[in-house]
Amino acid sequence: VQLQASGGGLVQAGGSLRLSCAASGDTGSIRAIGWYRQFPGKQRAAVAVISSSGNTVYADSVKGRFTISRDNAKNMVYLQMNSLKPEDTAVYSCNAQANTFAAWGQGTQVTVSS
Repeated sequence: VQLQASGGGLVQAGGSLRLSCAASGDTGSIRAIGWYRQFPGKQRAAVAVISSSGNTVYADSVKGRFTISRDNAKNMVYLQMNSLKPEDTAVYSCNAQANTFAAWGQGTQVTVSS
């Protein structure tokens, strides 16, 4: 499985961005796809995860502001980020989990200015 993330950029506080993660390859083996973010000097942490059945899990810090969704026909997963805060500034990456492997896409920078 290969993942391609896009949609990052610079936005003012209170603004919105939508990240996209395009999956290719053996997408039928994917059980869940998640968005993670990494702050400078910190490890990546989960932001939101969506399972193949559509169940979602969010980090407490983004609940009510971020929404993860998937379009199975297009092999796409999206992260709609609203009410962005400067503390959301990070490198965001998507991750796919299958029974026997995990795959990462490249990161995309999200910068929220105050």
